[in-house]
Amino acid sequence: MISFSVITCTYNAAVELPRTLKSVAEQTYPHVEHLLIDGLSADATPALIQQYVAEMAQTENLHTIKVISERDAGLYDAMNKGIAMATGTYLVFINAGDVFPSPSTLETVASAVGEAETLPAVLYGDTDIVDAEGRFLRHRRPVPRQGLSWRSFSRGMLVCHQAFYALTSLAQQTPYNLHYRFSADVDWCIRVMKAGKAAGLPLKNVQAVVANYLDGGMTVKNHRASLKERFAVMRSHYGLPLTLVMHAWFVLRAVGHKLNKGA
Repeated sequence: MISFSVITCTYNAAVELPRTLKSVAEQTYPHVEHLLIDGLSADATPALIQQYVAEMAQTENLHTIKVISERDAGLYDAMNKGIAMATGTYLVFINAGDVFPSPSTLETVASAVGEAETLPAVLYGDTDIVDAEGRFLRHRRPVPRQGLSWRSFSRGMLVCHQAFYALTSLAQQTPYNLHYRFSADVDWCIRVMKAGKAAGLPLKNVQAVVANYLDGGMTVKNHRASLKERFAVMRSHYGLPLTLVMHAWFVLRAVGHKLNKGA
């Protein structure tokens, strides 16, 4: 039976966290552990987590909850702690503000794998972008295609991080590279897919929207820094000539976004 480790990393996330906790709690799939990794938040986040744990203990929900509250070296360090703790068959990151599209999302993901089927290295799906009230804004583009491979990310991050369900055994062999501050998620996804290929395991599209991603954005300064990091990630995996092209594409896209916003 497939099980899931849903990992939520928080730091001063009291405004966004309630919708995420509610979304995970409402999942009808029973084989779920929710790992909450808090970096010693100074706002109401710890109290919200304690309330969530207490309320879930009073229900008939079969989910298990584990909490860590300690200093970390940033988001990716917190994510690595979640990976190390995970005991589910697959793990997925649903951070504060992000939600599952429906209470049956994990049912849908689990049912995509047949009973006698080899467990894929990655289960992945589509993503919708929503606002702070959970209202649909747009479908995330580009949409992941059926024949995904680690080489597919040479055209950009085709699968949103929150829609990327990694086989836990592979994820624990390939923790996030803390050298990267902004693009370790891209690097991690590529390395997990590479590890899956080396193990002879497929990647599988579940053919459904599996994540609602909270709309937001980095500052221009961080966005530029992330582009430089993305360039380094692409160069490390795909070689210099291709990454030069990709870097130009990312820069043009960033400029286009600024023009569209009237910046």
